Amino acid sequence: MGSTSEFSRRDLIKRAAAIGLISVPSIGVLSACASGDSGDDGNKADKGKKTAKNPLAVNDSAPLDVVIFDGGLGDQYAKDAEALYKRAFPKASIKHTPTQKIQTTLQPRFNGGTPPDLIDNSGAEQMDMGTLVGKRQLADFNALLDAPSIDDPGKTVRDTLRPGVAEMGKFDGDETWVLYYAYTVYGVWYSKTNLDKLDAAYPETWDDMLALCAKAKKKGIAGWTYPGKYPYYLPFSLYPFIAKIGGVEVLDNIDNLEPNAWKHPAVKAAFEAYYELFKRGYILQGTPGLTHIESQTAWNEGKALFIPNGSWVENESKKTTPKNFEMTVSAPSGLDSSDKLPFGTLWASGSEPYIVPKAAKNAQGGMELMRIMLGKQASQNFIKQVSSLTSLNGGTEGLSLPPGLRSAQAAAAKAGKNIVNPRLQDWYVALQKEKIGVSALGEMMAGRMTPDETIKKIQKFTDDTRKDDSVKKYKHR
Repeated sequence: MGSTSEFSRRDLIKRAAAIGLISVPSIGVLSACASGDSGDDGNKADKGKKTAKNPLAVNDSAPLDVVIFDGGLGDQYAKDAEALYKRAFPKASIKHTPTQKIQTTLQPRFNGGTPPDLIDNSGAEQMDMGTLVGKRQLADFNALLDAPSIDDPGKTVRDTLRPGVAEMGKFDGDETWVLYYAYTVYGVWYSKTNLDKLDAAYPETWDDMLALCAKAKKKGIAGWTYPGKYPYYLPFSLYPFIAKIGGVEVLDNIDNLEPNAWKHPAVKAAFEAYYELFKRGYILQGTPGLTHIESQTAWNEGKALFIPNGSWVENESKKTTPKNFEMTVSAPSGLDSSDKLPFGTLWASGSEPYIVPKAAKNAQGGMELMRIMLGKQASQNFIKQVSSLTSLNGGTEGLSLPPGLRSAQAAAAKAGKNIVNPRLQDWYVALQKEKIGVSALGEMMAGRMTPDETIKKIQKFTDDTRKDDSVKKYKHR
């Protein structure tokens, strides 16, 4: 799931998006990729000599072309990694393009068969990775994953990754089409300082959550805010809440587009709980019209206690965060004692999806840059710059972590095996963002639809997607 100028990436959102269906309503289907396999092998750079220091056989003089999403994480971390690449291959030139408009920037290049060698595919204009995979537009990362790691030649890159990260890049076979660079902890974010002012602890049950929101309201403080213009942030806490209530299989069935998956009692219970926040007036006034930056600023200013977000928020909102804020993340509150999973269940997963186009001229170079980025030096540089973890397992030794990132690490450790990883945002971007997020959850939380109406609408969106033969389908294995 970094964040985005409109969709705090990642994360989350984390948690994906594409050369097919795009997540923004104003952008349609890319004609380029509808034709499937493209690219002229004659335009590709010759491979270099494979050695212990060059296990991917990079051509040391081939130009490298990189496009980076310049959102909440910025792009300096990528520039710094490119400097390490340049040190290893001094004869290579590097073209670095930062942008917040991935699809707009890359559509002409995919159309023309000249895509870059490495893409950070994030943001509101993220390309639909399910479509990219279905149209065979991407290169397989398995060669990189099976190569020796930068820091320890005795370990492969795959061996050094956090659990589940490599598996996230698989869609319908053994190939790994996407490699997630960041590691995001999603949940309910708050200021420990502001809770202390209310003589309150984070509520572990929904009754306690409502009671705390009532207490805050008496002091003129809202319980919650969220990016009302981009309500696909709500699932960052809502989806693990559903899993806690009903079990992981509820989310798996939703990801699998199963008939009536959204009609599960756990979904209804979670939706009704969140709707209660609206009905009782516990949501910051004006929230439906706020961007992610505006909602985070209001939260930093103490106008609301809680906000659903990903661990990129610490970096993205640092300009408005008070020094004594003590930014903290927690797993969602539980519903009651009948919940299937314990308190601490949360969503954490690889985020910041990187891809190498199949038609890239220097695919080996793009993958080598990723190998460098997944080394300890580049990973620690990323952590220090943007207050976010990478997919390198560990890598924080000797670093002084800021409060939010410290709490994210602690929350993930507390969750243990109870970490969930919904895949809708990777497999069906348009469904997740614009349909479920904007057209359903956004309407419910603004009070314009009831939970029952919202569930009915989302189930229809899901059914329509399942029946659409033009959409490649994926399932948990």
